[in-house]
Amino acid sequence: MSLGKKLLWGSLGWVVGGPIGGILGYAAASLYGQGNSYNSYISEGQRAYPRTKPGDFMVSMLVLFASVMKADKQLLQSELAYVKEFLKKQFRTNDVQDFMILFKDILEQDYPLRDVCRQIQRSMDHPSRLELVHVLFGLSQADGQIHSDEIRVIHTIARYMNINENDFISIKAMFIRETDSDYKILEIPSESSDEEVKKAYRKMANKYHPDKVSHLGEELQKLAEEKFKSVSDAYQAIKKERGM
Repeated sequence: MSLGKKLLWGSLGWVVGGPIGGILGYAAASLYGQGNSYNSYISEGQRAYPRTKPGDFMVSMLVLFASVMKADKQLLQSELAYVKEFLKKQFRTNDVQDFMILFKDILEQDYPLRDVCRQIQRSMDHPSRLELVHVLFGLSQADGQIHSDEIRVIHTIARYMNINENDFISIKAMFIRETDSDYKILEIPSESSDEEVKKAYRKMANKYHPDKVSHLGEELQKLAEEKFKSVSDAYQAIKKERGM
């Protein structure tokens, strides 16, 4: 079995009992054919993982990708290309094809977003959920603009996954620049003192440190470095503005 298939079906350790498991249920037929060893993959994955695994993250990512892509009532080629490129950075060519087959199945389904997100929230650690929100904004930006309906869906996803409002605004500010974006990234008001700015930077640098998602794999850890860099850039911009 290829790496992608091992990760995909191994992740059923926590998805099989919930709504994501229902979404994936018939997708096995696309990859393995009816009557094959789908049940054996489920039985191998019944144990609960103590921490998020790459396969868990990727299956969840595909489900949420589909929700954001359908938010503005159109599926753009640039968005599909983003998803495929995202997968190519994680897996080999054959594995990417497997995940794209699954993704096309997911795109054709309607599913209870709240239930899916609640399952993710119960099963996935907080740093990984923050990474999900960050990647969703990356998808939304794939066509050169972030549609308001996509922001609304990502916001809904964040709330359902128990991501607090300040964290959502911080990640959003990394993609949508406003006059106070640097302060929003650090989750502080613009009238904060210099000492409060320094304290906020240390807090956010710790929250978004790439090592916190090292369990998702090397490539996803590299992706997490984008958030970390955004925090550093925001801090440097504020320091320059204030002459700190």
